[in-house]
This record gives sequence, structure tokens and C-alpha cells, in this order.
Amino acid sequence: MDDADSGVGGGDRAARGGGHRAWIGTFTSGGGRGVTTAAVDPATGALTALSVTDAVADPSYLAHDRRSGVLYAVSETEDGAVGAFRTTTDGLTPLGSAVRVGGAGPTHLSVAGRRLLTANYDSGSVSSLPLGDDGAIAAPAEVLAHHGSGPDAGRQQGPHAHQVLPDPTGRWVFSVDLGTDSIRVCALDRATGALRVHAETVLRAGTGPRHLAFHPAGEVVYVLHELDPQLTVCRWNAASGELVPVAEVPVASKGAPGAPEAYPSAITASPDGRFLWAAVRGPDTIATFSFADGAEKPQLTSTVACGGSWPRDLAADPSGRRLYAANQRSGDVTWFDVDQLTGQPRRTGSLAVPAAACVVFG
Repeated sequence: MDDADSGVGGGDRAARGGGHRAWIGTFTSGGGRGVTTAAVDPATGALTALSVTDAVADPSYLAHDRRSGVLYAVSETEDGAVGAFRTTTDGLTPLGSAVRVGGAGPTHLSVAGRRLLTANYDSGSVSSLPLGDDGAIAAPAEVLAHHGSGPDAGRQQGPHAHQVLPDPTGRWVFSVDLGTDSIRVCALDRATGALRVHAETVLRAGTGPRHLAFHPAGEVVYVLHELDPQLTVCRWNAASGELVPVAEVPVASKGAPGAPEAYPSAITASPDGRFLWAAVRGPDTIATFSFADGAEKPQLTSTVACGGSWPRDLAADPSGRRLYAANQRSGDVTWFDVDQLTGQPRRTGSLAVPAAACVVFG
């Protein structure tokens, strides 16, 4: 096993010298140990595990608030909760107790001003919780219930909110619902924390939208579908709160008979706005798109192996020079150098993390 795969060498140098940090969420119900704090070697991108906390069960998705320096984690359980952690040089310190979100199975969370938002997959709702001056989470939660269903009887029997994310202006909140094949554009009441649906963009039936990402310019949105390996390109008008689909682009082929089904999971754009990457479970690949023809016309240029099995999350580091795939079933986070001319990822190392589900940077 080489230095990159074992997490030693360059990673040890990063750990000794401080530097950047990454946090990795896992499924404790699937053998994960909790949230891992890792050092990031700025020269190589290698990760070195520093510590682990199991203070939250099934912390499958994380969000780091740069303003407060606090890391937030969902507890993707039937009881549905969120935890907050003060970040330290080598680990995490719980900031109060976990707080119930008023929904079941939260799969995603984000910070919008002084509110923490969660997408509750099992109950088909979105929650808004107040944050204190120190970043601590308070209760109670304001809960917006989704309604509707889709044609897939096994996956779309009701609403399944999978992601909740503020737009770049901070004025609007997007709620992506796999069960209703739609995205709700909501206004967030800064005083009460309540979410009010402003508009609902309906996408093609049965596609199961899972996650979206903004082009860095802020006027184009890319929606990744889980039930059909497609990417929907949408035009976004922040002045009017209008989200309009303009095109669909495949992220994976249907495959030959007997080939694994494709279940896209995560999407991220490069900070310089030149490339877009999507992780696809089943074939276990990362698709690269180029914006050479414009932000509304992403072109699929390459597909590479994700370095493991079942890539649940995909993240670009702040520089856009590297990608990190959290491979759930193989239990690792694999990193890639990004070719600055083509955007194509090249595997350079991995860190063993059982039931890896998410990776974020600070």
C-alpha cells in the first residue's frame, strides 16, 4: 500500500503543521464510527485521520459554517436530529446536545443566515431551526411539510425532501424533492424562521431529483436526478424567484443488459465555473462536464471510476484542484487531481473510512 492509500507521509506533514481540515460523515448503523476529522495536505490533497466523534448517530451529511466555525451534522434516524460541534485543531467538541428537527430521516442540511435548514427525507418535509450567536442550535423547529407523489410506486409514494439549500443571494431557499419530482422555491422569514413556498418547479415525472448545484455565476442551476441518470439545466432569476428548466443532459448511459443500474448521487461545480462533476452509483463513476459552450450547455467529456463502490457524495476542495468521493460501500474517501485543461479527475489516493457518506472542508 503506498503513502497516499495508507494516509501517511504527506498527510503526516499536514497533521504536524496544522493546515486545512476536512470532516467526513458516516452511517454508524452501517459500521461507520461517526464524524472523522482529517488533516488535508495542501501540497498533495492527501487526508490523514486525526480523530473521530460518535456523539451523533448516523451523521450522514455535514455542513461547515465558516462565519461561526461550527460544524453541523444530521442524525439520519427516525427521530431526526441535528448536532453542532465547535471545531478544534485535532477534532470536534459538541456544542450543546442534539436537537430534534420535527421530521424523520434528515438527509441534508445547510446554513441560511441565522437558521439551520434540514431536508427530512422520510417525512417529506423541511425544517428551520434558530442558531445562537455562538452557532448553537435552538428549538423548536419550524417545519414545512411537502405534499404530492410520483409515478414510481416504490420510491415516490409520497414526498421525500432530499436537499435544502439557499441560493447565492441568500434571499431564497431551494427544496429538492425526489418523491414529487419538483423543486420548491421558498422565502425564509428572517424573524420567525418560517419557510413560505413562493413557487414550485415541476420536473419530468419519475426522474427523482436528488441534489442541485449552482453555477458560480449564480444564474444557472443543475439538478441531478436519482431515478433517471439525467441532469436538468435550469435558468434561475433571483429577482423574481423563477426557476425554469431549459435542457436535459445524460450523466450515464443506460448500459447493456445485465449492467448495473445507474443511481446518480451528488453534483458539484468547479469554483472557476469551467467544469461540473457528478457521482453515479451502480457503475461507480464520476462524470465530467465542460462549460466550453456556455453554462446552459454542459457537455459530457469523460467518465472515470470513482475509486471505490457506491459514491454517495462528491466534493471539490476550495481551490477546485481536487475532487473527493465518499464511497459508502467500499468504506473510503478517494481523492483525485483535476486536470486544469480538461477537468478530468485522476485518482491519487484514498483513506479508509467505513460507511463514508459525506466530506466537507474548512
